[in-house]
Amino acid sequence: MEVEKNGLITVTDDTYLEEQKHGSNEYPFAYYLEDVWEFDFHCINWHWHPEVEFLYVEKGMVHCYVGSDKIQLSQGQGMFVNSGVLHRYEAQESVLVPNIVFRLELLGSPERRIYQKYVFPVLNSSLAYQVFEPGVIWQQEVLKILKKIFEIQSKTVNVEIRTVMLLYQLWELLCQNLAYEDLHQGKQHRKSQQSKLHIMMQYIHEHFGEQISLDDIAASIAISKNSALQIFRKTLHISPVSYLIEYRLTKAANLLVVTEKTISVIAEECGFMSTTYFCRKFKEYFQMTPKKYREKKLNENCI
Repeated sequence: MEVEKNGLITVTDDTYLEEQKHGSNEYPFAYYLEDVWEFDFHCINWHWHPEVEFLYVEKGMVHCYVGSDKIQLSQGQGMFVNSGVLHRYEAQESVLVPNIVFRLELLGSPERRIYQKYVFPVLNSSLAYQVFEPGVIWQQEVLKILKKIFEIQSKTVNVEIRTVMLLYQLWELLCQNLAYEDLHQGKQHRKSQQSKLHIMMQYIHEHFGEQISLDDIAASIAISKNSALQIFRKTLHISPVSYLIEYRLTKAANLLVVTEKTISVIAEECGFMSTTYFCRKFKEYFQMTPKKYREKKLNENCI
């Protein structure tokens, strides 16, 4: 899956694992200052990554989907998203969201006590996310530390060591204040449900050009059609078949830009039996015809 922002592509693999590398092996930390409104369809689509993520809403309002939950974050609020958690961001206006994404090995080796005592319990907990409110004292401190981290990223002296020192403070606050139940309940159920969803998504990604049905999608993990419907609707808020159609449309949109294939050929390759039906669904989804979409993207690439 590709998400475009100002000509830049964010790519996820067939399980929506984000393939973008955040930082480097030597320093697995990255800082981003993003306006969700500037992305295609004003959203950063479903994705997950092994890194944890902290974000802060500097301006505007962002709608966050984390698993089955929808969270509305306004200016001054922040959020933590745990490792391996499927999430998506949407905006209805320009919204400025500084955020950091980093691997927790930055805080210590997995074999060492720091990681085992303070990092692993959070990663292995039932906690998918945590919202930070400026009106809650400990969360206010988290937000202050986040803003300090954002600020020093523009500096040139001792940036890495100052960042890691602040990350330790951030993580200490998180560990001290998370609910005991969250840290000790375990993530087995959350992980199990997400794994089932990932497998069904991967099946769709591998077979989208074929005439597959809800029965086929459910059979990919040996569950009932009703169970497949519940998993998709609870997490992605759409049915498996609707997701299949949207995925076909995004693949078709990419082919329109990167190939010279005719619209009818692209429709067939992406699993649409009728070019007329494909054009109608494409216009519903992209608010323009395939022909106009191709012209628009080609013109943008020439600028």
